[in-house]
Amino acid sequence: MIVLGLSGALGHDPSAALLVDGEIVAAAEEERFVREKHAQGRMPLESARYCLAAAGVEPGEVDAVAFPYAPVSLLGPGRWQYAARHWYAPDRALDALFNGNRRFRRNRRRVLEAGAALGIDWDRTAFRPVLHHLAHASSAYHLSGFDRKTAILSIDGKGEYATTFLGVGEGGRIHGRKEFYDPDSLPGAYGAMTEYLGFDMLDGEYKVMGMAPYGRPDACDLSGLVRRTRRGFRVNTRLLNTVGLRRYREDGRGRYFGRALVRRLGPPRRGDAADEPYVHYAAAMQDLYEECCLGLIDAWLSDVLAETGHIVLAGGGALNVKLNQRILARSDVEALFVQPAAGDSGTALGAATQVAAQGGDRLARMEHVFLGPAFDSETCERAARRRAGVACRRVTDVVAETADLLAAGRPVAWFQGRMEFGPRALGARSILGCPSVTGIADRINAQIKYRERWRPFCPSILDRAALDIIGTDRPAPFMTVTFDVTEAWKQRIPEVVHADGTARVQVVERRWNPRYYDLIEALEARTGNAAVLNTSLNRRGEPIVCTPDDALTMFLGCDLEFLVMEDLLVTKA
Repeated sequence: MIVLGLSGALGHDPSAALLVDGEIVAAAEEERFVREKHAQGRMPLESARYCLAAAGVEPGEVDAVAFPYAPVSLLGPGRWQYAARHWYAPDRALDALFNGNRRFRRNRRRVLEAGAALGIDWDRTAFRPVLHHLAHASSAYHLSGFDRKTAILSIDGKGEYATTFLGVGEGGRIHGRKEFYDPDSLPGAYGAMTEYLGFDMLDGEYKVMGMAPYGRPDACDLSGLVRRTRRGFRVNTRLLNTVGLRRYREDGRGRYFGRALVRRLGPPRRGDAADEPYVHYAAAMQDLYEECCLGLIDAWLSDVLAETGHIVLAGGGALNVKLNQRILARSDVEALFVQPAAGDSGTALGAATQVAAQGGDRLARMEHVFLGPAFDSETCERAARRRAGVACRRVTDVVAETADLLAAGRPVAWFQGRMEFGPRALGARSILGCPSVTGIADRINAQIKYRERWRPFCPSILDRAALDIIGTDRPAPFMTVTFDVTEAWKQRIPEVVHADGTARVQVVERRWNPRYYDLIEALEARTGNAAVLNTSLNRRGEPIVCTPDDALTMFLGCDLEFLVMEDLLVTKA
C-alpha cells in the first residue's frame, strides 16, 4: 500500500511523508523547501513532490492520501465543551455548535486542490482524514516498536477541538480513554506564557524551557493559571488561552494571554536578556506544566504502566524535554518513545501510519530521521563554484580534517547525507563545536546563530560513552529527553551542560550515521571526550538548511569560517 501523508491543517508546519508497504521512504517539512519558518498558511506541495520523487512513485500510483484533520460530530463532547467554555465570546461558541466543521471543509478542499496540483488521480486515490490527535498518537505508537500494551499521551495546543489525548495501544490498535478540549490546553497555556515572556508561540516554547533553569519556581505563584482537579485540569481563560475582549492587546495585535495576567504579573517581557522576574515565571510555568502532565499520567495511564512500563508521547507538548526526563525517571516507566517529529509536522507521518496500519501494513520502529534530500559531492561543488566569495577543495580525509578544526576551537558547518525530519539537527545539517573549548557556545550564539546568549547547546555523544556521560545506556537518538550529566563530565564538556546540570543529549549509533560517528571518535582521539557540540545549521528565525545553496547562503551570512559539504571543504575567499 502506498500512502502519502500531508499536514498543514492548522496553518503552520505543513509537511509530507510517504509510506510504501509500511516503510517510511521519505518525509520532510515544507519550510525547508520554501525557506520560510513554519511555512505559515501553505500546503506541503514541494515536500510532497520531493517524497514522491525520492520513492520513485508516480502520483497516480498513490493508494491513499492521509490528512491529520477530520470532521467532529455534534453528538460528541468536543464542540459542546468549546462552546460552553467560550460563552464570553458568543460568536465562537455559536460557530462551534452550528458550523463546527467549517475548518475541515476548507482543509478538505485545499487537500484536493493540492493533490490535483501534484497529479493525484482522485478517481483512483482515496482521501482519508484522520483525527488530529489520533494522527499524533499513531506517529508515536505505531513507530515505537513496542509490542506490549502501551500508554499513549498526545498533547498539543489543539487539533480540531481536542488538546490532549490519553489512550492505550495494543495489538496494533489505539483505544482512547480520555480527551481534553480547547481552551483547556496545557501546551496552549505554556504557549500563551511563552508569548507573555516575549517569544513567539509555536517557536519560542523551547526558549522558555531554556530560561527556566535560571529562575526558581517557588519565587512566584502561578497556580491560579491552571486549576488541577482529581483527574484533570482547567485553564483560567481570564489569564491564558484568552480570546475576544479578554485578550491583552499591544500594537494593534491581540495576544493569547489576558489583560488580567498583565495586571497580576506586570508588563510583558521585552528584549533578549534572561532577567527577573521573568526567569522565575518561566521556572514556575515549567514546573506547573510538568506537574499537570504527570498528574494526567497518574490518573489515566498508571495501570498500563504498572502492567508493562511502556509509554509513548507525541504532540508539540511532547517536545518538552524536561517533562520527558521526569517521565523517564518514574519508577513505573520501563521504556519511553517520543516521536522525534512530535509537533504538527509529524502528523503527516502519523496520519499515514494510521491509514497504513488500518490497511494491514506492518510498521517497524522508527530508528532514524534521515528521510530528506541528499546531495553528492559533485552537486555541492557545482553550487560552491557558482558563488562569489567562497573557495572550495576536495578533502581526502573529511573526518580527520574536520576533527582537527574542531579540536583547534573552530566551529564547523556540517552538511552530510539525507536531511533530518523534525526540529532537531542530528548530524546531517549541523553546526559543530568542541564542547571542551571555553567560550565556543558564546561565540556560536553571538556570531553565527545570532540568538540569545543564555541559550544552551546540546551534545552528540557516542553510544559506548553514554553510561559514563549521562549515567545510562538507554537509547536516546533523537534529542527528545534531557539527562543529568555526571559530575566528572560536567567539567570535561562544560559548553553543552545547561545551568541545571542537564543536557539534551543525542546518543549516536554508528549504523545510522557512520561518518558522524567516526567524526566524534576522531575528536575523542584529539581531546579525550567522546562528544561534540551540535546545533542546527541555520540562523535565528530561519529553517534548517536543505540544499547546498541554502548552506552556502547561511555560511556567507554569518561568521562561520568552515563549511564541510560531503567531501568538500568550503572557506571564505
